[in-house]
Amino acid sequence: MESQACLILENGRVFEGKSFGAAGEVTGEVVFTTAMTGYLETLTDPSYYGQIVVQTFPLIGNYGVIPADFESRAPHMRAYIVRDWCQEPSNFRCEGDLDAFLKSRGIPGLYGIDTRALTRVVREHGVMNGRIACRPDVTRDTLEEIRRYRVTGAVAAVSAGQDSNACWGDGDGPHVVLWDFGAKGNIGRELVRRGCRVTAVPYRTTAEEIEALKPDGLMLSNGPGDPAENPGIIAELKKLGERRLPTFGICLGHQLLALSQGARTIKMKYGNRGANQPAREIKTGRVYITSQNHGYAVDADTLPDTARESWVNANDGTCEGVVYLDRPAFSVQFHPEAAAGPQDTAFLFDRFVEYMNRNRNGGNIHAAE
Repeated sequence: MESQACLILENGRVFEGKSFGAAGEVTGEVVFTTAMTGYLETLTDPSYYGQIVVQTFPLIGNYGVIPADFESRAPHMRAYIVRDWCQEPSNFRCEGDLDAFLKSRGIPGLYGIDTRALTRVVREHGVMNGRIACRPDVTRDTLEEIRRYRVTGAVAAVSAGQDSNACWGDGDGPHVVLWDFGAKGNIGRELVRRGCRVTAVPYRTTAEEIEALKPDGLMLSNGPGDPAENPGIIAELKKLGERRLPTFGICLGHQLLALSQGARTIKMKYGNRGANQPAREIKTGRVYITSQNHGYAVDADTLPDTARESWVNANDGTCEGVVYLDRPAFSVQFHPEAAAGPQDTAFLFDRFVEYMNRNRNGGNIHAAE
């Protein structure tokens, strides 16, 4: 029997619908993603930690649950909202349906609401907190509780929890240390495809511990939360920057790298989330369609003289990439590994491998080349 449920926004607006997935009430930061495919990758993207995710595409779950497509071991979002979910998925790789998956992972779901109207509210008013509740009871105390919610301790919650380092890939290419702040699985897979040996280390790893692994390059992963709330990582990253190790940052890694060099980050009104975000490479003027998932951006006006903005969002003008002029380091706000999304910018992994190889061979290179 279907159960009634609702979403209560911190501004008092209520969207009534029906419950699926795990039972229970939960509060989180309400965000929307415009991706038309890849709901499994969305569900298992650690960058959604602490958030209630709204899918703007109206029908979700039509190819069921396929564990091989997961980007991490488990979902980290607070709840999941869709217009309709497919109760009879069809795909030869399917191993279950969305409702059962959410139940098994303790994630409440809400469906049957006007997700288009909800998205317009978030777009116009900005990201706000919300609560999945059984009854649409809106009281002053309830709204105050919802408003007090904050996403905290995000990186620590999703980063590799083990003290020992995880390794994969047996190629004879460069050795890459993947600093895991909540890494999507396809980042490591893209490196392995290019012959790299990858060692993933958790967020608490120090600069000295990374140096002891003798890497040829450093990959800074994506992850959730406010980048400025990670002063320990930023301090260790600043130390590593002085060693001039070839470095590639993605999403949160892009922001942390900029912060380590004295730049600042800002919280966006509602962020960019989806697989259809246009990013323009300043050097060539070419626009690429990219996959993105972030609510913060680097303030390009605060970059040091040793850095230059290299990519810009074609919609809102926010910083999408930085190159560093005094070291072989560069970063992008979008996801070149996609999963899901377009593969148009996967060449950035090739660029990173090229820098590492040239550095191994004694070449003098910086990312602005």
